[in-house]
Amino acid sequence: MSMDDDLKRYINDFEKRIAALEDIVGKIKQKNSPSSFQGKKISIREFLIGRTPSDDVKMTLAIGYYFEKFEGFATFNSDDLQRGYESAKEKKPANINDKVNMNIKKGHMAEASEKKANRKAWYVTNSGEQFVKSNFKA
Repeated sequence: MSMDDDLKRYINDFEKRIAALEDIVGKIKQKNSPSSFQGKKISIREFLIGRTPSDDVKMTLAIGYYFEKFEGFATFNSDDLQRGYESAKEKKPANINDKVNMNIKKGHMAEASEKKANRKAWYVTNSGEQFVKSNFKA
């Protein structure tokens, strides 16, 4: 056997090990993706039951967070939030934009630079994400 054959065998073995590791990492990422819950997607209602937002401002923030983390939305608008309330079987506040503005004042949401479906759009900020993850504890 020549040195070239040994080197080729070594590289081939190395490539197989890397492919196996990439496969394992891909499976771990898929298993731990936010949109999966033991192989099934978590519903907005299930998500909110686990968070127990105590008022409409927190509920609006939690719904926006759900859309970003579990539905893959980059931004959301008032229509999305209304649909979120309906899907969760929660009573919609009289003025969702007011609840969003209260979240903006707290730094939990921010206005997106681009509109969504010709409507003002927002996203949950990092501090808003942390607030939801902590179950609304400051």
